[in-house]
Amino acid sequence: MKKVCVLLADGFEEVEGLTPIDYLRRAGLEVRVAGVTGKDVVGGHDIRVDTDITVDEMDEDFDAIVVPGGGQGSKNIAADADAVELVKRHFAAGKLVAAICAAPVVVLHEACGILAGRRFTCFPGLEGKAAGAAFSPDRVVADGNLITARAAGCSGEFSYAIINHLLGEEAADKLAETVLLG
Repeated sequence: MKKVCVLLADGFEEVEGLTPIDYLRRAGLEVRVAGVTGKDVVGGHDIRVDTDITVDEMDEDFDAIVVPGGGQGSKNIAADADAVELVKRHFAAGKLVAAICAAPVVVLHEACGILAGRRFTCFPGLEGKAAGAAFSPDRVVADGNLITARAAGCSGEFSYAIINHLLGEEAADKLAETVLLG
């Protein structure tokens, strides 16, 4: 079974974190939720999540790392050395890294330095901060082992793209049909 790690930090955008957790599990992926700011994480809209593990306790590899946005959540992930190292290590190994909203710029570009030369999308207005990367206004952009998405309203499509990458189009379509995804 393929394993996915979803990073959550205080201030994360709940829809961008919880939708992938739910949809990926429904598709049959093993999902571990890692708290960056502690085991008990509070989203940007005061939804509290008890994570499976903290990022500094992790010693396993995953097939994919998912980084939700949210302005403060992205900043908290970017400021955490263990989270940044985890993302960089998986990306360098050719494994999937998926980020949404502010996270493509704040985490992947500014903290990890892995966006240069890649196609991406992000929350409107942040694209100018990713020098050397090729911005697309599409809702979800896949470029090799990188998937990015614009904002909370794209969370279902973002999750679909992750499932498609890891399990194939048939599994992604089955999930989309199950949840009536556009």
